[in-house]
Amino acid sequence: MSNALAIASVTAVLKDLLDNAVIDHSLSTVVGDRVTITALPPDRIKSGGDEIVQLNLFLYNIVPNPGWRNVGLPSRDNEGQRLTNPPLAIDLYYLLSAYGREDFDSEILLGYAMQTLHEMPVLTRDAIRKALEPVSPIDGSSLPEGMKDLSASDLAEQVEMIKITPHTISTEEISKLWSAFQAKYRPSVAYHVSVVLIESKYQTRSPLPVLSRGRPDTITGRDEGVITQPDLLPPFPTIQEVKPPDQQPAVRMGERLAISGHHLDGDQVAVLFTHVRSSNTLELPVSSGATSTGFQVDIPDGPAPGPVDPESPMNPDNWQAGIYSISGVIRRTDQPDRTTNGLSITLAPLIRSITTSVTDGVVTLSVVCSPKVWKKQQVSLVVGDHKINAEPVTQDKTDTVTFKSADLPSGVQWVRLRVEGTESILIDRSGPVPVFNSSDQVEIP
Repeated sequence: MSNALAIASVTAVLKDLLDNAVIDHSLSTVVGDRVTITALPPDRIKSGGDEIVQLNLFLYNIVPNPGWRNVGLPSRDNEGQRLTNPPLAIDLYYLLSAYGREDFDSEILLGYAMQTLHEMPVLTRDAIRKALEPVSPIDGSSLPEGMKDLSASDLAEQVEMIKITPHTISTEEISKLWSAFQAKYRPSVAYHVSVVLIESKYQTRSPLPVLSRGRPDTITGRDEGVITQPDLLPPFPTIQEVKPPDQQPAVRMGERLAISGHHLDGDQVAVLFTHVRSSNTLELPVSSGATSTGFQVDIPDGPAPGPVDPESPMNPDNWQAGIYSISGVIRRTDQPDRTTNGLSITLAPLIRSITTSVTDGVVTLSVVCSPKVWKKQQVSLVVGDHKINAEPVTQDKTDTVTFKSADLPSGVQWVRLRVEGTESILIDRSGPVPVFNSSDQVEIP
């Protein structure tokens, strides 16, 4: 890649190319005067009756190159360390103007200049090196002071070649250009020069080469390469549906969840239950009979036979009502664990029993539920259409919650327990038609 001197080097090479054309075609003899090649702003060139015969090459516009614009990005990692030196890719736009003192001088110069650029649409690396050599290859003399430093631009070493193409500009555009120059108009033609790649020389970080892809083969010792499958399904374990029993909207303690998807087979399969509020995660093994398209998992309802770890997911005390995110964990021998996507399921509270008592007109309802209510959880009981907030829970976890109210209507009432917005299941859908659960009712004295 070239460096910051590349823009000036391109101008210098084009100017040298036009200088050689003047010499090769003996233009000084043709126009009867010495021909000068300059690269100045048009407003600095003398015009009028005493103007000199010359060609002027002016860089009037620089724009980013769209093809190279995003190469090498991002240039830094998330810690701000430099990974690459992305090149500054730019296109240059030149205006070539001809000046003459006599009739046809400017037309002759412009014609030869356009022919020269037409016959060399690409600046070769040798042409660039010769034009930027510190010592002139013609007579061995030193180049002008302004060109001595340009040999360090490395323009000839950049990946892309420098291409020269005519650029069409309308009469209105060229009128605006010369008005901006605040100079008298002279015959002109525009050229598009592309692409100049300017690159920094900062130190970057480069990772070591990759020795193998994926899991090495235990027999041959070689990597297994790319795995293909004749299937439109993605090859990753995926859960597509979670179904509580009996078409219920939620699952309760002691019930079984049916989970279906694809690529769910493994040597060991488990299900992770993560409570969305507490972020508490529990892992349960799946029931027997698991296949690649589905498995079932049982929510515990009581301690498993034998000693149970207090932190074990089989201990019902570690479960709480609310919304869980569930995902499968597929374990295979000699392979890392693969975790599926997550789907949500609601664990609804289950009313075990309700006892009532009346003292001075105040009805006290004692509700035994599963799972246990955790301290600071919001708990309420809906009796008929009356909502009652629970008495404060002082224990860390309890399966008995007390409610008191003096406004309850007497008679048999249907009840619903709400824990953190999750309501117990009042409707039984296991039969041919939905009915209310007969156990979820209480008689108010």
